[in-house]
Amino acid sequence: MQGQRLTVLYERRLAGLGQVFICDAGERGTLALPPDFTDRDESVGCSPLDLRVLAELARMLRAIEGR
Repeated sequence: MQGQRLTVLYERRLAGLGQVFICDAGERGTLALPPDFTDRDESVGCSPLDLRVLAELARMLRAIEGR
């Protein structure tokens, strides 16, 4: 269901799950989603580029050019 949009009603911490977003799921009521199921996951795209990441990117680009 990638690309679907839901309205976030509020955030909450649930035992065993940690932080979740409580979303309006229309006729189905509400739905609890962990951050990594959303575009609000702070761990995605927040880490700075380091030498390992840049080296892997360079390796991938060389592999693409060699095709």
